Amino acid sequence: MREIGHFIGGKKVAGTSGRTSDVFNPATGEVQAKVALASVEELRAAVANAKAAQPKWAATNPQRRARVFFKFVDLLNQHMDELATLLSSEHGKTVEDSKGDVIRGLEVCEFVCGIPHLAKGEFTEGAGPAIDMYSLRQPVGIGAGITPFNFPGMIPMWMFAPAIACGNAFILKPSERDPSLPIRLAELMIEAGLPAGILNVVNGDKTAVDAILTDPDIGAVSFVGSTPIARYVYGTAAMNGKRAQCFGGAKNHMIIMPDADMDQAVNALMGAGYGSAGERCMAVSVAVPVGEETANRLVEKLVPKIESLRIGPYTDDKADMGPVVTKDAYNRIQGLINKGIEEGAKLVVDGRDFKLQGYENGYFVGGCLFDNVTPEMEIYKTEIFGPVLSVVRAHNYEEALSLPMKHEYGNGVAIFTRDGDAARDFASRVNIGMIGINVPIPVPLAYHSFGGWKASSFGDLNQHGTDSIKFWTRTKTITARWPSGIKGDAEFVMPTMK
Repeated sequence: MREIGHFIGGKKVAGTSGRTSDVFNPATGEVQAKVALASVEELRAAVANAKAAQPKWAATNPQRRARVFFKFVDLLNQHMDELATLLSSEHGKTVEDSKGDVIRGLEVCEFVCGIPHLAKGEFTEGAGPAIDMYSLRQPVGIGAGITPFNFPGMIPMWMFAPAIACGNAFILKPSERDPSLPIRLAELMIEAGLPAGILNVVNGDKTAVDAILTDPDIGAVSFVGSTPIARYVYGTAAMNGKRAQCFGGAKNHMIIMPDADMDQAVNALMGAGYGSAGERCMAVSVAVPVGEETANRLVEKLVPKIESLRIGPYTDDKADMGPVVTKDAYNRIQGLINKGIEEGAKLVVDGRDFKLQGYENGYFVGGCLFDNVTPEMEIYKTEIFGPVLSVVRAHNYEEALSLPMKHEYGNGVAIFTRDGDAARDFASRVNIGMIGINVPIPVPLAYHSFGGWKASSFGDLNQHGTDSIKFWTRTKTITARWPSGIKGDAEFVMPTMK
Protein backbone atom coordinates (compact mmCIF):
# COMPACT_ATOMS: atom_id res chain seq x y z
CA MET A 1 0.00 0.00 0.00
CA ARG A 2 1.37 3.38 -1.04
CA GLU A 3 1.98 5.73 1.90
CA ILE A 4 1.84 9.50 1.54
CA GLY A 5 3.56 11.63 4.16
CA HIS A 6 4.45 15.32 4.16
CA PHE A 7 6.91 17.67 2.43
CA ILE A 8 8.91 19.57 5.01
CA GLY A 9 12.26 21.32 4.73
CA GLY A 10 12.61 20.60 1.02
CA LYS A 11 12.02 16.84 1.10
CA LYS A 12 9.39 14.17 1.62
CA VAL A 13 9.06 12.95 5.19
CA ALA A 14 6.98 10.15 6.67
CA GLY A 15 4.15 10.90 9.05
CA THR A 16 4.83 10.23 12.72
CA SER A 17 1.40 10.77 14.32
CA GLY A 18 0.25 7.20 13.76
CA ARG A 19 -3.00 8.50 12.21
CA THR A 20 -3.85 8.01 8.54
CA SER A 21 -6.75 8.45 6.11
CA ASP A 22 -7.65 6.35 3.09
CA VAL A 23 -7.14 7.72 -0.42
CA PHE A 24 -9.58 6.07 -2.83
CA ASN A 25 -9.73 5.44 -6.54
CA PRO A 26 -13.15 7.00 -7.18
CA ALA A 27 -13.71 4.88 -10.30
CA THR A 28 -13.37 1.58 -8.46
CA GLY A 29 -14.03 2.41 -4.83
CA GLU A 30 -10.74 0.77 -3.86
CA VAL A 31 -8.26 2.20 -1.38
CA GLN A 32 -5.10 3.08 -3.32
CA ALA A 33 -3.03 4.81 -0.63
CA LYS A 34 -2.83 5.90 2.99
CA VAL A 35 -2.13 9.56 3.74
CA ALA A 36 -0.62 10.64 7.04
CA LEU A 37 -2.61 13.01 9.23
CA ALA A 38 -0.27 15.43 10.95
CA SER A 39 -0.01 16.06 14.65
CA VAL A 40 0.43 19.53 16.11
CA GLU A 41 4.13 18.72 16.53
CA GLU A 42 4.50 17.92 12.83
CA LEU A 43 2.81 21.16 11.88
CA ARG A 44 5.15 23.01 14.21
CA ALA A 45 8.16 21.32 12.57
CA ALA A 46 7.02 22.68 9.20
CA VAL A 47 6.57 26.16 10.69
CA ALA A 48 10.06 25.98 12.24
CA ASN A 49 11.55 25.16 8.82
CA ALA A 50 9.61 28.01 7.26
CA LYS A 51 10.64 30.46 9.96
CA ALA A 52 14.32 29.62 9.54
CA ALA A 53 14.25 29.97 5.74
CA GLN A 54 11.97 32.98 5.28
CA PRO A 55 14.25 35.94 6.21
CA LYS A 56 16.84 35.08 3.56
CA TRP A 57 14.12 34.49 0.96
CA ALA A 58 12.49 37.84 1.78
CA ALA A 59 15.89 39.51 1.35
CA THR A 60 16.28 37.93 -2.10
CA ASN A 61 15.52 40.59 -4.66
CA PRO A 62 12.16 40.20 -6.41
CA GLN A 63 13.71 39.63 -9.84
CA ARG A 64 15.49 36.53 -8.56
CA ARG A 65 12.31 35.34 -6.84
CA ALA A 66 10.53 35.76 -10.19
CA ARG A 67 13.13 33.55 -11.89
CA VAL A 68 12.06 30.63 -9.70
CA PHE A 69 8.53 30.98 -11.06
CA PHE A 70 9.72 31.31 -14.66
CA LYS A 71 11.47 27.96 -14.20
CA PHE A 72 8.49 26.46 -12.32
CA VAL A 73 6.12 27.38 -15.17
CA ASP A 74 8.50 25.66 -17.58
CA LEU A 75 8.54 22.53 -15.41
CA LEU A 76 4.75 22.49 -15.15
CA ASN A 77 4.50 22.48 -18.93
CA GLN A 78 7.11 19.74 -19.21
CA HIS A 79 5.31 17.52 -16.68
CA MET A 80 1.73 18.37 -17.67
CA ASP A 81 0.67 14.82 -18.63
CA GLU A 82 2.19 13.36 -15.47
CA LEU A 83 0.59 15.97 -13.22
CA ALA A 84 -2.85 15.64 -14.81
CA THR A 85 -2.81 11.85 -14.59
CA LEU A 86 -1.73 11.97 -10.95
CA LEU A 87 -4.53 14.42 -10.17
CA SER A 88 -7.17 12.35 -12.00
CA SER A 89 -6.13 9.12 -10.32
CA GLU A 90 -7.19 10.47 -6.92
CA HIS A 91 -9.89 12.97 -7.80
CA GLY A 92 -11.65 11.04 -10.58
CA LYS A 93 -12.05 13.89 -13.10
CA THR A 94 -10.99 13.36 -16.70
CA VAL A 95 -7.35 13.92 -17.63
CA GLU A 96 -8.21 16.82 -19.94
CA ASP A 97 -10.17 18.45 -17.13
CA SER A 98 -7.19 17.92 -14.82
CA LYS A 99 -4.94 19.63 -17.34
CA GLY A 100 -7.25 22.62 -17.15
CA ASP A 101 -6.93 22.50 -13.35
CA VAL A 102 -3.13 22.66 -13.56
CA ILE A 103 -3.12 25.29 -16.31
CA ARG A 104 -5.33 27.71 -14.38
CA GLY A 105 -2.84 27.44 -11.51
CA LEU A 106 0.08 27.82 -13.91
CA GLU A 107 -1.42 31.08 -15.16
CA VAL A 108 -1.21 32.58 -11.67
CA CYS A 109 2.43 31.50 -11.54
CA GLU A 110 2.94 33.33 -14.83
CA PHE A 111 1.27 36.41 -13.31
CA VAL A 112 3.59 36.49 -10.29
CA CYS A 113 6.62 36.41 -12.58
CA GLY A 114 5.88 40.13 -12.67
CA ILE A 115 6.49 40.49 -8.93
CA PRO A 116 9.27 43.10 -9.37
CA HIS A 117 6.59 45.45 -10.66
CA LEU A 118 3.62 44.14 -8.67
CA ALA A 119 5.27 44.62 -5.28
CA LYS A 120 6.54 48.15 -5.88
CA GLY A 121 5.57 50.78 -3.35
CA GLU A 122 4.75 54.45 -3.88
CA PHE A 123 6.77 57.65 -3.47
CA THR A 124 5.78 61.28 -3.05
CA GLU A 125 8.53 63.88 -3.22
CA GLY A 126 7.83 67.10 -1.34
CA ALA A 127 4.79 65.86 0.55
CA GLY A 128 5.49 68.68 3.02
CA PRO A 129 8.26 71.19 3.71
CA ALA A 130 11.43 69.17 2.99
CA ILE A 131 9.39 65.99 3.61
CA ASP A 132 9.26 62.94 1.39
CA MET A 133 6.75 60.14 1.89
CA TYR A 134 6.94 56.60 0.58
CA SER A 135 5.44 53.17 1.14
CA LEU A 136 6.91 49.69 1.06
CA ARG A 137 5.24 46.33 0.57
CA GLN A 138 6.84 43.75 2.85
CA PRO A 139 5.94 40.07 3.33
CA VAL A 140 3.77 38.99 6.24
CA GLY A 141 6.35 36.29 7.08
CA ILE A 142 4.70 32.88 7.02
CA GLY A 143 1.43 32.26 5.20
CA ALA A 144 -0.75 29.17 5.13
CA GLY A 145 -3.28 27.72 2.72
CA ILE A 146 -6.05 25.21 3.42
CA THR A 147 -7.32 23.86 0.10
CA PRO A 148 -10.24 21.67 -1.09
CA PHE A 149 -10.31 18.39 -2.99
CA ASN A 150 -11.95 19.67 -6.16
CA PHE A 151 -8.95 21.64 -7.49
CA PRO A 152 -5.84 20.10 -5.91
CA GLY A 153 -3.54 21.81 -8.41
CA MET A 154 -5.11 25.15 -9.22
CA ILE A 155 -6.11 26.42 -5.78
CA PRO A 156 -2.82 25.58 -4.02
CA MET A 157 -0.99 27.50 -6.76
CA TRP A 158 -3.46 30.39 -6.46
CA MET A 159 -2.32 30.64 -2.85
CA PHE A 160 1.34 29.73 -2.65
CA ALA A 161 2.49 31.43 -5.87
CA PRO A 162 1.70 35.03 -4.86
CA ALA A 163 2.58 34.37 -1.22
CA ILE A 164 6.04 33.02 -2.06
CA ALA A 165 6.68 35.56 -4.82
CA CYS A 166 6.06 38.30 -2.22
CA GLY A 167 8.84 36.89 -0.02
CA ASN A 168 6.84 34.74 2.39
CA ALA A 169 7.33 31.14 3.40
CA PHE A 170 4.23 28.97 3.05
CA ILE A 171 2.52 26.04 4.77
CA LEU A 172 0.05 24.19 2.53
CA LYS A 173 -2.58 21.91 4.06
CA PRO A 174 -4.25 20.23 1.06
CA SER A 175 -7.29 17.99 1.06
CA GLU A 176 -6.57 14.52 2.39
CA ARG A 177 -8.77 13.09 -0.39
CA ASP A 178 -6.27 13.80 -3.19
CA PRO A 179 -2.94 14.72 -1.56
CA SER A 180 -0.35 13.49 -4.06
CA LEU A 181 -0.34 16.36 -6.56
CA PRO A 182 0.44 19.13 -4.02
CA ILE A 183 3.53 17.23 -2.87
CA ARG A 184 4.63 16.82 -6.49
CA LEU A 185 4.21 20.56 -7.03
CA ALA A 186 6.42 21.23 -4.01
CA GLU A 187 9.09 18.94 -5.48
CA LEU A 188 8.98 20.88 -8.75
CA MET A 189 9.30 24.18 -6.88
CA ILE A 190 12.51 22.90 -5.31
CA GLU A 191 13.72 21.81 -8.75
CA ALA A 192 12.92 25.32 -10.00
CA GLY A 193 15.31 26.77 -7.41
CA LEU A 194 13.12 27.51 -4.40
CA PRO A 195 15.12 27.21 -1.16
CA ALA A 196 14.19 24.37 1.18
CA GLY A 197 11.71 25.37 3.87
CA ILE A 198 9.91 28.04 1.87
CA LEU A 199 7.12 25.71 0.69
CA ASN A 200 6.01 22.96 3.06
CA VAL A 201 3.10 20.57 2.53
CA VAL A 202 1.48 19.16 5.66
CA ASN A 203 -1.31 16.64 5.18
CA GLY A 204 -3.93 16.42 7.87
CA ASP A 205 -7.43 16.97 9.17
CA LYS A 206 -8.96 19.35 11.72
CA THR A 207 -5.99 18.86 14.04
CA ALA A 208 -3.68 20.38 11.42
CA VAL A 209 -6.17 23.11 10.55
CA ASP A 210 -6.54 24.20 14.17
CA ALA A 211 -2.77 24.12 14.62
CA ILE A 212 -2.43 26.49 11.65
CA LEU A 213 -5.12 28.83 12.96
CA THR A 214 -3.56 29.12 16.41
CA ASP A 215 0.14 29.06 15.53
CA PRO A 216 1.71 32.38 16.59
CA ASP A 217 4.24 32.38 13.74
CA ILE A 218 1.68 32.15 10.91
CA GLY A 219 0.55 35.62 9.89
CA ALA A 220 -2.03 35.02 7.16
CA VAL A 221 -4.36 32.20 6.14
CA SER A 222 -6.19 31.50 2.89
CA PHE A 223 -9.01 28.95 2.78
CA VAL A 224 -11.37 27.44 0.20
CA GLY A 225 -14.14 25.02 1.17
CA SER A 226 -17.67 24.98 2.52
CA THR A 227 -19.29 28.06 4.02
CA PRO A 228 -19.63 26.70 7.59
CA ILE A 229 -15.92 25.88 7.70
CA ALA A 230 -15.03 29.16 5.97
CA ARG A 231 -16.82 31.02 8.77
CA TYR A 232 -14.99 28.94 11.38
CA VAL A 233 -11.57 29.46 9.79
CA TYR A 234 -12.15 33.19 9.32
CA GLY A 235 -13.35 33.74 12.86
CA THR A 236 -10.67 31.59 14.49
CA ALA A 237 -7.88 33.16 12.43
CA ALA A 238 -9.08 36.65 13.31
CA MET A 239 -9.29 35.84 17.01
CA ASN A 240 -5.68 34.70 16.82
CA GLY A 241 -4.50 37.92 15.20
CA LYS A 242 -4.16 36.65 11.63
CA ARG A 243 -5.43 38.16 8.43
CA ALA A 244 -7.66 35.72 6.55
CA GLN A 245 -9.40 35.28 3.23
CA CYS A 246 -11.95 32.45 3.26
CA PHE A 247 -14.06 31.32 0.34
CA GLY A 248 -17.15 29.20 0.91
CA GLY A 249 -20.06 27.64 -0.92
CA ALA A 250 -21.93 28.64 -4.06
CA LYS A 251 -25.19 28.23 -5.90
CA ASN A 252 -24.52 29.70 -9.31
CA HIS A 253 -27.45 30.71 -11.50
CA MET A 254 -27.57 31.11 -15.27
CA ILE A 255 -30.34 33.36 -16.63
CA ILE A 256 -31.54 32.48 -20.14
CA MET A 257 -33.40 35.35 -21.77
CA PRO A 258 -35.96 34.73 -24.55
CA ASP A 259 -33.61 36.23 -27.15
CA ALA A 260 -30.62 34.06 -26.18
CA ASP A 261 -28.97 31.75 -28.68
CA MET A 262 -30.53 28.59 -27.28
CA ASP A 263 -27.94 26.19 -28.69
CA GLN A 264 -25.16 28.28 -27.20
CA ALA A 265 -26.96 28.41 -23.84
CA VAL A 266 -27.59 24.65 -23.77
CA ASN A 267 -23.98 23.80 -24.60
CA ALA A 268 -22.84 26.25 -21.92
CA LEU A 269 -25.10 24.61 -19.34
CA MET A 270 -23.86 21.15 -20.24
CA GLY A 271 -20.21 22.05 -19.69
CA ALA A 272 -20.81 24.26 -16.68
CA GLY A 273 -23.31 21.97 -15.00
CA TYR A 274 -21.85 18.53 -15.65
CA GLY A 275 -18.13 19.10 -16.20
CA SER A 276 -16.07 17.55 -13.39
CA ALA A 277 -19.32 15.84 -12.29
CA GLY A 278 -20.48 19.22 -10.94
CA GLU A 279 -17.71 19.33 -8.33
CA ARG A 280 -16.75 22.94 -9.00
CA CYS A 281 -17.45 25.98 -6.87
CA MET A 282 -18.22 27.83 -10.11
CA ALA A 283 -20.46 25.10 -11.57
CA VAL A 284 -23.82 26.30 -12.83
CA SER A 285 -26.40 24.37 -10.84
CA VAL A 286 -29.50 26.54 -11.46
CA ALA A 287 -30.85 27.40 -14.91
CA VAL A 288 -33.39 30.25 -14.95
CA PRO A 289 -35.23 30.48 -18.28
CA VAL A 290 -37.38 33.61 -18.64
CA GLY A 291 -40.87 32.76 -19.89
CA GLU A 292 -42.61 29.43 -20.41
CA GLU A 293 -41.68 29.18 -24.08
CA THR A 294 -37.99 29.72 -23.25
CA ALA A 295 -38.19 27.13 -20.47
CA ASN A 296 -39.84 24.52 -22.68
CA ARG A 297 -37.30 25.00 -25.47
CA LEU A 298 -34.44 24.81 -22.96
CA VAL A 299 -35.60 21.59 -21.32
CA GLU A 300 -36.39 19.99 -24.67
CA LYS A 301 -32.84 20.59 -25.88
CA LEU A 302 -31.16 19.66 -22.57
CA VAL A 303 -32.76 16.24 -22.10
CA PRO A 304 -31.14 14.36 -25.02
CA LYS A 305 -27.75 15.91 -24.31
CA ILE A 306 -27.85 14.88 -20.65
CA GLU A 307 -29.03 11.39 -21.54
CA SER A 308 -26.11 11.02 -23.96
CA LEU A 309 -23.39 12.15 -21.51
CA ARG A 310 -20.42 9.81 -21.70
CA ILE A 311 -19.44 8.89 -18.15
CA GLY A 312 -16.31 6.90 -17.41
CA PRO A 313 -13.05 6.57 -15.47
CA TYR A 314 -10.26 9.06 -16.01
CA THR A 315 -8.52 6.50 -18.22
CA ASP A 316 -11.33 6.89 -20.80
CA ASP A 317 -10.15 9.76 -22.97
CA LYS A 318 -13.62 10.11 -24.50
CA ALA A 319 -15.44 10.55 -21.18
CA ASP A 320 -17.30 13.82 -20.56
CA MET A 321 -17.17 13.36 -16.81
CA GLY A 322 -15.99 10.87 -14.22
CA PRO A 323 -17.15 9.76 -10.77
CA VAL A 324 -17.57 11.95 -7.71
CA VAL A 325 -14.71 11.90 -5.25
CA THR A 326 -15.86 9.63 -2.38
CA LYS A 327 -18.64 7.33 -1.23
CA ASP A 328 -19.76 9.99 1.23
CA ALA A 329 -20.12 12.51 -1.60
CA TYR A 330 -22.04 9.92 -3.64
CA ASN A 331 -24.47 9.23 -0.79
CA ARG A 332 -24.99 12.93 -0.09
CA ILE A 333 -25.82 13.65 -3.73
CA GLN A 334 -28.23 10.71 -3.91
CA GLY A 335 -29.94 11.91 -0.74
CA LEU A 336 -30.43 15.43 -2.13
CA ILE A 337 -31.88 14.07 -5.39
CA ASN A 338 -34.37 12.01 -3.39
CA LYS A 339 -35.19 15.07 -1.31
CA GLY A 340 -35.93 17.04 -4.47
CA ILE A 341 -38.44 14.41 -5.58
CA GLU A 342 -40.07 14.41 -2.14
CA GLU A 343 -40.44 18.20 -2.26
CA GLY A 344 -42.25 18.07 -5.60
CA ALA A 345 -39.61 18.91 -8.20
CA LYS A 346 -39.92 17.01 -11.48
CA LEU A 347 -36.91 14.73 -12.13
CA VAL A 348 -36.82 14.87 -15.93
CA VAL A 349 -33.54 12.98 -16.29
CA ASP A 350 -32.73 10.46 -13.56
CA GLY A 351 -29.09 9.45 -13.20
CA ARG A 352 -29.35 7.85 -9.77
CA ASP A 353 -29.07 4.25 -10.96
CA PHE A 354 -26.19 4.75 -13.37
CA LYS A 355 -23.71 1.85 -13.29
CA LEU A 356 -20.63 1.41 -15.43
CA GLN A 357 -19.73 -2.13 -16.43
CA GLY A 358 -16.51 -3.16 -14.76
CA TYR A 359 -16.72 -0.22 -12.35
CA GLU A 360 -19.83 -1.16 -10.39
CA ASN A 361 -18.25 -0.10 -7.09
CA GLY A 362 -17.17 3.29 -8.39
CA TYR A 363 -18.77 6.54 -7.24
CA PHE A 364 -20.55 7.33 -10.49
CA VAL A 365 -23.69 9.47 -10.56
CA GLY A 366 -25.44 9.95 -13.89
CA GLY A 367 -26.47 13.38 -15.05
CA CYS A 368 -29.71 14.56 -13.44
CA LEU A 369 -32.12 17.32 -14.51
CA PHE A 370 -34.86 18.76 -12.30
CA ASP A 371 -37.64 20.96 -13.66
CA ASN A 372 -40.21 23.09 -11.79
CA VAL A 373 -37.83 23.72 -8.90
CA THR A 374 -38.83 26.49 -6.49
CA PRO A 375 -36.71 28.59 -4.10
CA GLU A 376 -38.22 26.86 -1.05
CA MET A 377 -36.77 23.48 -2.02
CA GLU A 378 -33.63 22.07 -0.42
CA ILE A 379 -32.10 21.26 -3.83
CA TYR A 380 -32.32 24.97 -4.65
CA LYS A 381 -30.93 26.26 -1.37
CA THR A 382 -28.10 23.73 -0.96
CA GLU A 383 -24.88 23.40 -2.93
CA ILE A 384 -25.24 19.82 -4.22
CA PHE A 385 -21.71 19.57 -5.66
CA GLY A 386 -22.75 16.86 -8.08
CA PRO A 387 -24.05 16.45 -11.66
CA VAL A 388 -27.50 17.86 -10.88
CA LEU A 389 -29.03 20.83 -12.71
CA SER A 390 -32.21 22.53 -11.46
CA VAL A 391 -34.52 24.54 -13.73
CA VAL A 392 -36.33 27.38 -11.96
CA ARG A 393 -38.84 28.99 -14.31
CA ALA A 394 -39.15 32.79 -14.13
CA HIS A 395 -42.09 34.74 -15.59
CA ASN A 396 -40.02 37.81 -16.45
CA TYR A 397 -36.58 39.40 -16.21
CA GLU A 398 -37.14 41.03 -12.80
CA GLU A 399 -38.17 37.71 -11.26
CA ALA A 400 -35.13 36.03 -12.79
CA LEU A 401 -32.83 38.74 -11.46
CA SER A 402 -34.29 38.45 -7.97
CA LEU A 403 -33.40 34.75 -7.62
CA PRO A 404 -29.59 35.04 -7.39
CA MET A 405 -29.95 38.33 -5.52
CA LYS A 406 -32.01 36.72 -2.75
CA HIS A 407 -29.89 33.56 -2.46
CA GLU A 408 -27.49 33.39 0.48
CA TYR A 409 -24.52 32.61 -1.79
CA GLY A 410 -22.99 35.14 -4.14
CA ASN A 411 -20.13 33.44 -5.93
CA GLY A 412 -20.91 33.49 -9.66
CA VAL A 413 -23.81 34.17 -12.01
CA ALA A 414 -24.34 34.33 -15.76
CA ILE A 415 -26.85 35.77 -18.21
CA PHE A 416 -27.30 34.63 -21.80
CA THR A 417 -28.85 37.27 -24.05
CA ARG A 418 -28.36 39.24 -27.24
CA ASP A 419 -29.70 42.39 -25.55
CA GLY A 420 -26.91 44.71 -24.46
CA ASP A 421 -29.22 46.80 -22.28
CA ALA A 422 -30.39 43.73 -20.35
CA ALA A 423 -26.82 42.49 -19.93
CA ARG A 424 -25.59 45.87 -18.73
CA ASP A 425 -28.46 46.27 -16.29
CA PHE A 426 -27.92 42.75 -14.96
CA ALA A 427 -24.19 43.25 -14.42
CA SER A 428 -24.79 46.56 -12.66
CA ARG A 429 -27.54 45.41 -10.29
CA VAL A 430 -26.86 41.80 -9.35
CA ASN A 431 -25.16 41.35 -5.95
CA ILE A 432 -22.76 38.60 -7.02
CA GLY A 433 -18.96 38.69 -7.12
CA MET A 434 -18.28 37.20 -10.56
CA ILE A 435 -20.59 37.73 -13.53
CA GLY A 436 -20.62 36.13 -16.95
CA ILE A 437 -22.34 37.66 -19.98
CA ASN A 438 -22.78 34.79 -22.44
CA VAL A 439 -19.98 33.12 -20.44
CA PRO A 440 -21.18 30.29 -18.16
CA ILE A 441 -18.25 29.99 -15.74
CA PRO A 442 -16.90 33.51 -15.25
CA VAL A 443 -13.66 32.65 -13.45
CA PRO A 444 -11.44 35.70 -13.96
CA LEU A 445 -8.02 35.32 -15.52
CA ALA A 446 -4.95 35.47 -13.29
CA TYR A 447 -4.43 39.22 -13.54
CA HIS A 448 -7.94 39.96 -12.24
CA SER A 449 -9.14 38.76 -8.85
CA PHE A 450 -11.36 35.80 -7.92
CA GLY A 451 -13.93 36.09 -5.15
CA GLY A 452 -17.62 36.01 -4.36
CA TRP A 453 -19.98 38.04 -2.20
CA LYS A 454 -22.36 37.26 0.66
CA ALA A 455 -21.91 33.83 2.27
CA SER A 456 -19.46 32.80 -0.46
CA SER A 457 -16.59 34.93 0.81
CA PHE A 458 -15.17 36.20 4.10
CA GLY A 459 -12.42 38.80 4.12
CA ASP A 460 -11.62 42.00 2.29
CA LEU A 461 -9.23 40.77 -0.40
CA ASN A 462 -9.72 38.19 -3.14
CA GLN A 463 -7.49 35.52 -4.64
CA HIS A 464 -4.91 36.18 -7.39
CA GLY A 465 -4.70 39.43 -9.32
CA THR A 466 -3.41 42.50 -7.49
CA ASP A 467 -5.55 41.63 -4.45
CA SER A 468 -3.28 38.67 -3.78
CA ILE A 469 -0.20 40.91 -3.63
CA LYS A 470 -1.98 43.14 -1.11
CA PHE A 471 -3.10 40.16 0.96
CA TRP A 472 0.33 38.53 1.23
CA THR A 473 2.16 41.78 2.04
CA ARG A 474 1.89 44.49 4.68
CA THR A 475 2.20 48.16 3.80
CA LYS A 476 4.78 50.22 5.65
CA THR A 477 4.63 53.99 5.11
CA ILE A 478 7.65 56.19 5.82
CA THR A 479 7.58 59.97 6.29
CA ALA A 480 11.13 61.41 6.11
CA ARG A 481 12.60 64.88 6.63
CA TRP A 482 16.31 65.51 6.55
CA PRO A 483 17.91 68.54 8.30
CA SER A 484 17.62 71.54 6.00
CA GLY A 485 18.07 74.57 8.18
CA ILE A 486 14.40 74.81 9.08
CA LYS A 487 14.03 76.45 12.46
CA GLY A 488 11.10 76.86 14.73
CA ASP A 489 9.59 76.12 18.08
CA ALA A 490 7.86 72.97 19.19
CA GLU A 491 4.33 72.65 17.80
CA PHE A 492 1.56 71.21 19.94
CA VAL A 493 -1.24 71.13 17.40
CA MET A 494 -1.93 68.39 14.88
CA PRO A 495 0.53 68.84 11.99
CA THR A 496 -1.10 69.66 8.67
CA MET A 497 0.05 70.62 5.19
CA LYS A 498 -1.70 74.01 5.11
